[in-house]
Amino acid sequence: MLDLVWDIAGFVVALSILVCFHEYGHYWMARRLGVKVLRFSLGWGKPWKSFHTRDGVEWALAPYPIGGYVKMLDEREGPVAPSERHLAFNTQSVPRRMAILVAGPLANFLLAIALYWLIFMIGVQGLRPLIDAPRPGTAAAAAGLHAGDEVLTVGGTPVPTWNELRMELIDGSLGSARIQLAVRNEQGLTREVTLPLNGVRTDPQFLFDDLGLDVWQPKIDPVLGQIMPGSSAEAAGLIAGDRIVSIQGEPITDWRSLVTAVRPRPGAVTRIEVNRAGTMIEVNAVLASVDEAGHNIGQLGARPAVDEELWQNLRAARRLGPIDAFPAAVGQAWQMTQLTLRVLWHMVLGEVSIKNVSGPIQIAQVAGDSAQIGLVSFLSFMAVVSVSLGVLNLLPVPLLDGGHLLMFAIEGIKGRPLSERAQIAAQYVGLTFIGMLMVLALFNDIMRLV
Repeated sequence: MLDLVWDIAGFVVALSILVCFHEYGHYWMARRLGVKVLRFSLGWGKPWKSFHTRDGVEWALAPYPIGGYVKMLDEREGPVAPSERHLAFNTQSVPRRMAILVAGPLANFLLAIALYWLIFMIGVQGLRPLIDAPRPGTAAAAAGLHAGDEVLTVGGTPVPTWNELRMELIDGSLGSARIQLAVRNEQGLTREVTLPLNGVRTDPQFLFDDLGLDVWQPKIDPVLGQIMPGSSAEAAGLIAGDRIVSIQGEPITDWRSLVTAVRPRPGAVTRIEVNRAGTMIEVNAVLASVDEAGHNIGQLGARPAVDEELWQNLRAARRLGPIDAFPAAVGQAWQMTQLTLRVLWHMVLGEVSIKNVSGPIQIAQVAGDSAQIGLVSFLSFMAVVSVSLGVLNLLPVPLLDGGHLLMFAIEGIKGRPLSERAQIAAQYVGLTFIGMLMVLALFNDIMRLV
């Protein structure tokens, strides 16, 4: 129940902020170009709270926080007094109307830059990109990578954390035959290696499995150090200090074998033998089911008892001043924009599965998880979604900003608007496409849960 509250709260807060910025972009540009704005609404439905400013704009809060809109004076939506015709949206020149539409997605890109700027100033922490022993037959094994190697660069781009390594590998795998890495071994020697992509699926769901890259894990005793609130471990009565002896009768020798035994059992009742201060006890735990890259895995909900110095050696931190953080934020937002476009294109080509399309349930879960992890995680989630919102709205699909931009561009070339019949047909096409996309996203969400 607590997780559900976090999911809903995180989703509503994030979506409200992102939509507010998007619509404010339209509002700001419309006002600057002399178009009369009638209403700025956050949320859909009949406004349950609103007020009017001196310039006549109604600011409204509607009950369904799944979007928002800016309503402008427009002859196509109602009668317009002759004295105000020059203030209507539809009477503006094509460049002016296009500028008003572009301002919404542009606001999302600017918000992403601002969020990344804050993130870099607060400080980004993550795991150093140390890799585990590659599985035989994988690309990493063929490249000669070994346990304990630290990846320094991917294609010449520094990757101080695993998160950045993951993003660069996804980007580098799209349309490439190989990926160049600079790595440093445990003795401090640096070398160049080439990851061959023959037979490697570039779909983010399978990429890392096919590459054979896993996070390096030092040998850690299977002793519980921290029990997460509301977890399966807590429900089963496990406490800090318990040593896991076996799971379903299989001996557990270290933390890795514990994880290996738990992951394939999402939602399953699992028998766990524990050594508690010299006394052997047995408990039954209903393992949680957690989505990881489109796959459900089992989770106990406990952290190992390890030396803090060991964790510090595995961590990497990056913190920048206000001036240095700005170009870094612009670069990060640009990289996310390019990556989003490339993934969408490869999805069209069939090289990336449509199972990667997420709907409101999955987005809400990620929002809740990131909010529980901390401020930087939640800001990162918002930045990624803000970029995605900007990109998706610029796609040339009727009903989206990009679809209207396409029709205005055609109008500019022809010298006259499309016929009313053509515009209605385009709206039906756009509505059908968006409806199918929503059904697909919701289907993927439900399949992840099931």
